[in-house]
Amino acid sequence: MSVIRVTGLGVNFPLHSNRRLFRSGLLPFRRANGTQKASEFWALRGLSFEVNEGEIVGVIGPNGAGKSTLLRVLAGIYYPDEGEVQVDGSVSTLLSLGVGFRPSLSGRDNIYLNGVFLGMSNKDIDARFDDIVAFAELEKFIDTPVRNYSSGMTARLGFSIAMSTDPDILLIDEVLGVGDESFREKSQAKMLEFIKKAKAIVIVTHNMGFVRDFCNKALWIERGGLRRIGTSEDVVKEYLASSRTKTAKRPADASIS
Repeated sequence: MSVIRVTGLGVNFPLHSNRRLFRSGLLPFRRANGTQKASEFWALRGLSFEVNEGEIVGVIGPNGAGKSTLLRVLAGIYYPDEGEVQVDGSVSTLLSLGVGFRPSLSGRDNIYLNGVFLGMSNKDIDARFDDIVAFAELEKFIDTPVRNYSSGMTARLGFSIAMSTDPDILLIDEVLGVGDESFREKSQAKMLEFIKKAKAIVIVTHNMGFVRDFCNKALWIERGGLRRIGTSEDVVKEYLASSRTKTAKRPADASIS
């Protein structure tokens, strides 16, 4: 049974200079007559796929491919300019380090602030507070302003809050590489608990080992389009082969003036 259905998804961002196109690593959409507007840029276009109950889906691709944009569409932060997106169930998001945190507030205050934002009542947060802090390993620093946290501490707190909401669908954007080996193992184990409860997870990551070991489906996005979808083993194998080919060609390309 599918819990996410994406059909013909397109997201168009207004741009004011072509320099931003090069920085993004993506190419602008070209019209049928070969022309393009400097102010028109399709971050995603023509994506169609489904995510089923119980799946961990790894979203892979080069920097600037549109992976994070896709997660923000699934989270309801961005709206499609083309196509349709249907998400069935409650969603919790961990889209980047400390998104939604207020640096001047303590870790304690940010737990309550973000918990309410994710749909929890104060009573729910009270009941889960100690577990959130313990999982994040921040007992000594929970009353310290978040602006004084390291990136790893911020990531641990954000992940712990997101995982405490018991959502139907969890969206994660490249945060599992942060922290020491012990915390990475805890994070992976926690996500597997969601799968046992028939939850779905969509995670953007550059860690191909994680995709192979923990994901049962992979989406390869490149230049805003869906390059490949399939089993994690097959998609990762093809993606790595493509990356090696591109790397091997770079010296020869660089020598051409």
